[in-house]
Amino acid sequence: MSKQEYKIGDTTRVQRQPQMGGGRGGIGRPVEKPKNFRKTWGRLLMYSRTEWVPIIGSFIGAAIGAVLSLIGPMRLAQVVNVIEEGITGSVDFAAIRILITGLIVIYGLAALLNYAQNFFMTSVSQTISKRMRRQVGEKINKVPINYFNRVSYGDILSRVTNDVDGVSQALNQGIASIGSSLTLFFGSLAMMLLTNVLMALAAVGVTMLGFFFMTLTIRASRKYFVAQQRDLGDMNGHVEEIYAGHNIVRAYNGEARARETFDGINGRLRTSAFKSQALSSMMMPMMFFMGNLGFVTVSILGGVLVFRGQIPFSTIVAFMMYIRLFSHPLQDFAQVATRLQSAAAASERVFEFLDEEEVEDESHKTKRLTDVRGQLEFKNVKFRYEGMDTDVIHDFSAWAKPGQKIAIVGPTGAGKTTMVNLLMRFHEIEHGSITIDGIDIRELTRENVREQFCMVLQDTWLFEGTIKENIVYSKKDVPMEDVVLACEAVGLHHFVETLPQGYDTVLGDEMNLSAGQKQQITIARAMIENAPMLILDEATSSIDTRTELNIQRALDQLMGGRTSIIIAHRLSTIKNADVILVMRDGCIIERGSHDELMALDGFYAGLYNSQFENAA
Repeated sequence: MSKQEYKIGDTTRVQRQPQMGGGRGGIGRPVEKPKNFRKTWGRLLMYSRTEWVPIIGSFIGAAIGAVLSLIGPMRLAQVVNVIEEGITGSVDFAAIRILITGLIVIYGLAALLNYAQNFFMTSVSQTISKRMRRQVGEKINKVPINYFNRVSYGDILSRVTNDVDGVSQALNQGIASIGSSLTLFFGSLAMMLLTNVLMALAAVGVTMLGFFFMTLTIRASRKYFVAQQRDLGDMNGHVEEIYAGHNIVRAYNGEARARETFDGINGRLRTSAFKSQALSSMMMPMMFFMGNLGFVTVSILGGVLVFRGQIPFSTIVAFMMYIRLFSHPLQDFAQVATRLQSAAAASERVFEFLDEEEVEDESHKTKRLTDVRGQLEFKNVKFRYEGMDTDVIHDFSAWAKPGQKIAIVGPTGAGKTTMVNLLMRFHEIEHGSITIDGIDIRELTRENVREQFCMVLQDTWLFEGTIKENIVYSKKDVPMEDVVLACEAVGLHHFVETLPQGYDTVLGDEMNLSAGQKQQITIARAMIENAPMLILDEATSSIDTRTELNIQRALDQLMGGRTSIIIAHRLSTIKNADVILVMRDGCIIERGSHDELMALDGFYAGLYNSQFENAA
């Protein structure tokens, strides 16, 4: 096979680093324009259509409660009339008692309906937020791997927590009051017009002036709510990444620069939050002032009309109640507008993530791998990373026979890990083919391809759970004896036995494991997986030489009879490989066994000898 068949481009990837300055959390980030809020709320309402029955029921209950509240002033005016008539004669206490009892019943039913409304809307909001969080969680497993190379984990976390909670609060506290507020608004307006047109027009004119200013304030604050949610996501992303890489930040004395970036994000968040909250907080005092001004207007105008004998005194009492019922919904609208704007900005971010491009649906694929022999072939493979103008893999061809150990060595950035990622379908090739036992992996589901491999990476991943749970991850009904044998094989069993809870010890923040011990757990996990093929990507890079000898024996046992792909910089670990592919500057420059390559006295021999010279 010619060297050209193994040619490969630069495979350097853009990795997310702790945000020390610039980047997503950088100080110079451009301000995003607000999106279409009407469209966003239309989509949110359609998203909530499964809960429309309790929502409509809550609206109806709130409306009935509001109607009952509107009846109250009429009953109160009747009480005043009875008392006024009794001033010149005897007061009809029986009639007053009936009227007051009716008022208590009316307001009691109104309170009960309002409670029912809040109860149902709380249930609705939590149901919708639960569904939204579940869909975001499912979406995380459907977006391409490269999505996580361009979006910080903290930003995604913020969408699952802060943004979903913002939508839930708006549905619970905002929409819940719209039904009663609208009924009170139009009902009190109608009652005022029926009672006295002149006083109604005066009260409405003053109040609507406040409503006009409130509308202007809502429009002005809209863009700051969008900025607030965005900056909050940036803050979470920055803190999460700095925390994950705090050792690197300290080792390179990057605290000052990290603090500068944090202060920049924090300053933007403070500005956007201040402007959004300051503008929205103006609405309540504004409507409160207009409501009180309405009281003053009604009192003065009503006093004049009573003095002229055009209306009875009870009309003023009823109007004082109606003006309160009329202005109160406007105050509610001010609060609801604040919540709805925050929810619109939050739901935009959630829907934006839910709209991200997903990996191809493969439910229609019926072909499956069974009884895998382990024959692999790369044929004329081309690939480039998203956002790059040139191929990083081009016209690459290679193969591995069943049971062979194939080692890939070479300098950093030669494309070794990229080829493994293509094999595992973490990325999709653009041209060419990769086959397992003669079947193109694109004809198989990703799950079926990946279940054929045990995989041990340089970067270890452990979750908060017991040691046993970490070892048997996603594998069901694993006997304890197999777990112990795997740990004995990698030299971890003695350490686990020294722990108070043994294999039931929970790995968490308080449980400190060395990098080598974490790697031992991941290797034991691969042994438990017991898949037909094996991928080792710098699997022993974090382990000392003595432990490596024990683990190498375990890996030799693990690789027995399996087609294995080994990526290693420590060349002593791949001396017994059947075939070694040597990559340099994006090309396969040498191929053969260890002895054959050493006999060539070429690049591999120089690389191998240099490691021992450096060790000496």
